[in-house]
Amino acid sequence: MTSQEPGIYDEACAALEAMLFVSDAPVPCAALAAALDSDARAVRAALHCLRERLDERGSGLVLCETAGGWSLRTHPRHHAALERFVGSGDARRLSRAALETLAAVAYLQPATRARVAHVRGVNSDSALRSLVDKGLVREAGKDERAPGQPMLYATTREFLEQLGLKSLEELPDPVSFAPDAATEALIRERLGSPRPASDAAMHTPDGEESYSHDG
Repeated sequence: MTSQEPGIYDEACAALEAMLFVSDAPVPCAALAAALDSDARAVRAALHCLRERLDERGSGLVLCETAGGWSLRTHPRHHAALERFVGSGDARRLSRAALETLAAVAYLQPATRARVAHVRGVNSDSALRSLVDKGLVREAGKDERAPGQPMLYATTREFLEQLGLKSLEELPDPVSFAPDAATEALIRERLGSPRPASDAAMHTPDGEESYSHDG
């Protein structure tokens, strides 16, 4: 597939749109290229073309590059209508405890239950189990340096997808949310480091994928 062929982007965009429509998870560019018997550079150009066309025609879908792949998602401007269409959505929302726990895991990972509880100032076992059940947090091996070798927890690919992130490096600096100097100091004290571990450096158990974006 080359950009010189007549109508190539019309055909490629249509094929990509169809493939992404039936995919339930972000698809890497390499997989799309293989399906089209093309090269990654041409497919990436077609993906950008498709994204522009969706935007130009005011589509209810947007093309997103997240978690090392590409996916079609509903446009944010229609979320209120979609919630009314499918229901209140309360069952899908995370509790405040779960959100706090998820944030702690995201910035500390890999982290033990005790470390998460220290950051939140309260036992977080129930929230962690809920996040694991929802597929947002996973068990990431054991901390062999700590007494009893407690379980370590880290975020999942689903976490990146839900937040629309390519990698953990795109997580905002938590200090930027501090309303005052005292809160900023507390965040730094509790988290130790204001940035999450890089994707490449983050510990993963055998067989678990890292979540860095490979283009």
